[in-house]
Amino acid sequence: MIDVIDLKKSFGDNEVLKGINMTINKGDIVVVIGPSGSGKSTFLRCLNCMEDPTSGKIIFEGVDIADMKVDINIHRRKMGMVFQHFNLFNNKTVIENIMLSPVLCAKKDRRKAVLHNMFHKDKLPVRPVREIKKDAEEKAHKLLERIGLEDKADVYPSTLSGGQKQRVAIVRSLAMNPEVILFDEPTSALDPEMVGEVLDLMKQLAHEGMTMVVVTHEMGFAREVGTKLVFMDEGRIVEENTPEEFFNNPQSPRAKEFLSKVL
Repeated sequence: MIDVIDLKKSFGDNEVLKGINMTINKGDIVVVIGPSGSGKSTFLRCLNCMEDPTSGKIIFEGVDIADMKVDINIHRRKMGMVFQHFNLFNNKTVIENIMLSPVLCAKKDRRKAVLHNMFHKDKLPVRPVREIKKDAEEKAHKLLERIGLEDKADVYPSTLSGGQKQRVAIVRSLAMNPEVILFDEPTSALDPEMVGEVLDLMKQLAHEGMTMVVVTHEMGFAREVGTKLVFMDEGRIVEENTPEEFFNNPQSPRAKEFLSKVL
């Protein structure tokens, strides 16, 4: 599904990623751990080109999305992103937040179809805007029902707890039917008692076969749910293994040192 080849990223003279190579297969739960400043979040943001790589390739479904000539927005539709600080729009209601991307993308496709039909004989279907909004709203309600927050559809994010905001952010990413979801420390901004409800939702997605790449400090989640564990330090992958092997038998001295401090 995703092949990362010799990925490098620099900010000025600071080389943050120093040649990352990784293969992510459909259904993988890749958990990325490591000390602060090791390049974990930068790596995640490069995966969907929120940060443009300095060099290297990111092959997603056969296309190098790191190539500047590629329309990255087409491919981002298939890559959900969940942020540490939720990134919900506070001036929109919960349901409007969930509907936003599906409606905008469908309207963009509609405009393309209209333009195509003006100049070509082979006509493309043009969905009515009312139908686009109706479908997005129905799906948003189903997603809120899934997480037990249907009664919060018309409230604003500022009235939600941290755990509720993050669960809304996760189903917002599901509204686009992504092939993979990227999680950037999704629990680190939450109060301890709210962490469980977010991890439970992530576990549900994992059991349903969603491909996930998760940057986290939650070692219990890494051990229980991950299919592949990646340990990063100083911009490099130091060790890559199954969670069971990594936690029970780490190979590198740096990994052993890290685990001795976090377990």
